[in-house]
Amino acid sequence: MQLEPRRPSTKGPAHMFTGDVWFEVIAAPQPAPSRMRVNAVHFAPGARTAWHVHAVGQTLHVTEGYGLIQSRGGDVLTMRPGDTVYTPPGEWHWHGAAPDNLMTHLAMWEAPPDDGAEADWGELVTDEEYGARP
Repeated sequence: MQLEPRRPSTKGPAHMFTGDVWFEVIAAPQPAPSRMRVNAVHFAPGARTAWHVHAVGQTLHVTEGYGLIQSRGGDVLTMRPGDTVYTPPGEWHWHGAAPDNLMTHLAMWEAPPDDGAEADWGELVTDEEYGARP
């Protein structure tokens, strides 16, 4: 057993996020065979990720606030506290807070078994894409 030290909160980098986003690493890379990753991610109203894709998929669990999520070519969906969303491997998507609400979610994913990239990041989500709610 190993007690992990508390890590400081980290500001989300501007090439990966629009608006104020902070994350806390809960489960970082561990020695093999573990490949689990977990972050608590805190989004200010209107803040969001860039388009991105995960090699082994991603699960999000909303703990507070209201958020939005969209897969490329799909509808923008609303996420509420208690909602869990799974995005399969290779599916381009973005997620973030609703325009008038904070949102926190747990982001859970695995590193690929071949030590390849865990995620590929694309362009920032435009205001038009973000506002395209049904």
